[in-house]
Amino acid sequence: MATLASVNFNSLAASLALAEGQVQRDQSQVRADSARLGQSQAQLVRDQRQLSATQDQGQAPTQAPQAQLNAQGQTIGKLINIVA
Repeated sequence: MATLASVNFNSLAASLALAEGQVQRDQSQVRADSARLGQSQAQLVRDQRQLSATQDQGQAPTQAPQAQLNAQGQTIGKLINIVA
């Protein structure tokens, strides 16, 4: 015949086993989340570098036509000086 103490012990043992299983699942989830966070942080760094490079490229075409116009203006200026 089961006593009240053995029933309570079995119930407690079952509860403990369930709790341990949940802790293990939670720890696995934390490890997975941590790995995803690391990947996201690395992707953020790559995206920031790419954005910076894209912004630099966006400024370069503006500077290039200005330099070209300046060179053309100097050439025309020299021609005017020679003709005059």
